[in-house]
This record gives sequence, C-alpha cells and structure tokens, in this order.
Amino acid sequence: MAVNRTPILKRCRSLGLEPAFLGVDKKSKRKLIRSGRKVSEYGLQLKEKQKAKFIYGVLEKPFRNYYKKADQMKGMTGENLMRILESRLDNVVFRLGLARTRRESRQIVGHKFIRVNGKTVNIPSYQVKAGDEIEVLEKKKGYQRIKDILDATGGRAVPDWLDFDEDNLKATVKNLPSREQIDVPVDEMLIVELYSK
Repeated sequence: MAVNRTPILKRCRSLGLEPAFLGVDKKSKRKLIRSGRKVSEYGLQLKEKQKAKFIYGVLEKPFRNYYKKADQMKGMTGENLMRILESRLDNVVFRLGLARTRRESRQIVGHKFIRVNGKTVNIPSYQVKAGDEIEVLEKKKGYQRIKDILDATGGRAVPDWLDFDEDNLKATVKNLPSREQIDVPVDEMLIVELYSK
C-alpha cells in the first residue's frame, strides 16, 4: 500500500498551508523563499490539487476517481468533489475529535476501532451517508489511547452536519456537508479546471 511519508511541516510550507488543517499544532519557523518567480496558471491549479490531496491524505489515482465520480453527479463538480472528500470515514473520525490528526484518524479506522451502522469498518475511504451512525467499538472505549485523544481534542468544535454524543462516543451524520460547512482552504474550481483540460 502506498503511503505519503513527506514531512508534514515541510509540505505545509511548500503549499502555503497552515498545519492546523491537518490537526498538527506545531509551527514551522522557516519561511519558504521563492526567488520572485511568477507562478503560471497551471502551477496554481496543480498547487490547489496537491493541497486537497495532502489535507485529506489521498493519493493521485483515488483522487482522480473521486473527480470522475463528482463529475457524474448532479450539481457543481467542485462542490461534489469536496463533499466526497469530506464524507470519507477517516475525515469524519477526525472531525468528531476521535483523532488528533488526520493521519491518526486513518490509523484508528484501519485498526478496527470504528463501527458504522453496527458493522466494524476498517476502510478509511469508506463513504458515509446521511443517517449513518458512527461509534467507537464498546471494548475499545475504555482504552487509554481513546481517553488521551479525547482530552487533547476536547475543545475542537464538531461541524453542524454531525451530531456527536461524547458520553457514549456515538455520532450520527445528519446530512452531507454543503461547501459553506467545509472549512478547508482549497479553491476547488482550479482543480476542476486542471482536470477538464
């Protein structure tokens, strides 16, 4: 299985991205120095695509498949793409505060900590739907790791499209998010322009 092992702060610096969007609370003291070069239109489009891929932890082939799926759906392709990325199970686990970072949320799903509609799911790219119930497995709720994560993410706000019961570690997907509810600094129209060439 392919894994992106690029250092997070280095990648954030090159993409002009705040590490907070990945759940990382570190800051880089270095500044990215570009020698006054003008970035082409293609360069801007490519950067937006790389940003989206990096934030959600998706590699090129699945990302292209998400774009094709978004293009076939009704409505704006860019908004559909962001909705698909946001409704991945690993992202939902991160949004609920059941993981400190997006990479940790992927690991938690892969290690069978999460159940969707009563069935254990260990596929990070699983697409949640409106009405789905997501919960931490009963035997895993008492784990020290889960307690540490909840202590660390206690102040994180859960998005409006998710309903989270913190006492029972259960959540319900009220509806799929609209573009206004997705606080990711990506201009999806540039991604659409890049792929539609």
